[in-house]
Amino acid sequence: MLDAFKRLITRKPAEPEWPEVAAWAQRQQLGFKRVRDEGGGFVLDGTTDGKPWRLEWGPPQRQYIEGHELRVRMELGLSPNLQMLVLTQSLFEALERSAFESFTESTQTVIDGNTPEEMRWLVMFPKASVKACKTVRSRFHFTGGTAADAERWVEGPLAEQLEKADLGFLASQPPFVLMTLRGRVYLRMQLADPDPQALAGVVALFRCAVTQAVRVAATVTEDEPAAPDWSNSGSTAWQTLGPDEPKQP
Repeated sequence: MLDAFKRLITRKPAEPEWPEVAAWAQRQQLGFKRVRDEGGGFVLDGTTDGKPWRLEWGPPQRQYIEGHELRVRMELGLSPNLQMLVLTQSLFEALERSAFESFTESTQTVIDGNTPEEMRWLVMFPKASVKACKTVRSRFHFTGGTAADAERWVEGPLAEQLEKADLGFLASQPPFVLMTLRGRVYLRMQLADPDPQALAGVVALFRCAVTQAVRVAATVTEDEPAAPDWSNSGSTAWQTLGPDEPKQP
């Protein structure tokens, strides 16, 4: 009996199974897998227009995200010069302060490859003047290799999705990044509770961003100036993944 009691008090607590997320994923015909690595989490696999995308929820990969991070990425084969970025206004201000402090409080005079793209782009690329409702313009920051690309990407359906997100899972202005990089579309954000409603909103926003990115890529003309190419940077937007394949759970 004593041995049974010892086993009871030393037993590790059961890890969360996320049954609501698994059930929602099944209804949406998405693959669901738990990640058993340190930190745990889960992975969802889906498709848009026949092309696969992957969503991960688990330990953060960026210093500006605390707790848990949600990440989504999709390979589209876009031009590497198509570089566009959307941030929540609160994250933009935090990264701007961090970039300023890193240069004024040290002898660093150039941006090195270890600096995340989202921070480097805020320094290197022009701000885009997006035609959207006042809420979207005040709650998000837009930039890109060329301002025209970022404006075409956001204006219209994506701006409408951002407005919906601002009323839902982005209402508290968590760290949030949506970008195109190396031919892919990426989304990352801080998300403590991955409930199905938030996941549905994220997936809807991401799919819209993908559709609009493809549309922008099709309208880019040869006479437009090319954006600076950061494709050989040492910094990656998805640090735990290889160049071609998503990380396997």
